[in-house]
Amino acid sequence: MPTPSMEDYLERIYKLIDEKGYARVSDIAEGLEVHPSSVTKMIQKLDKDNYLIYEKYRGLVLTNKGKKMGKRLMDRHELLESFLTIIGVQEENIYQDVEGIEHHLSWDSITCIETLVEYFRRDPNRTQELLSIRTELDNSE
Repeated sequence: MPTPSMEDYLERIYKLIDEKGYARVSDIAEGLEVHPSSVTKMIQKLDKDNYLIYEKYRGLVLTNKGKKMGKRLMDRHELLESFLTIIGVQEENIYQDVEGIEHHLSWDSITCIETLVEYFRRDPNRTQELLSIRTELDNSE
């Protein structure tokens, strides 16, 4: 199982490849706000663990294992963003909050959140009811 740091790299690499068709060390470093040398070290570790194939000066390619994990991590991130949006978290807090919690939830918890998000998506009135309860609670303080 990848570490939280490995997950961040895999998610970023997957997203870059999905958007641009490739992932360069400089793009990964910029997106994760780390030094290129740190990216190179992690890429070598991910290569060793069979998440990607890396050839110096030629780039990297995700293996099937890396693609599967990258997609799963990106989906988890998007799910948590949806969840926080539905429950009324202020938009400017969502990204940081997801970054703070995504590595600390079990996949069982993620599945339960996915079910809850689907519950709210099936009937928008449920979301309105939830937000009205939040407003009531805020006003009673």
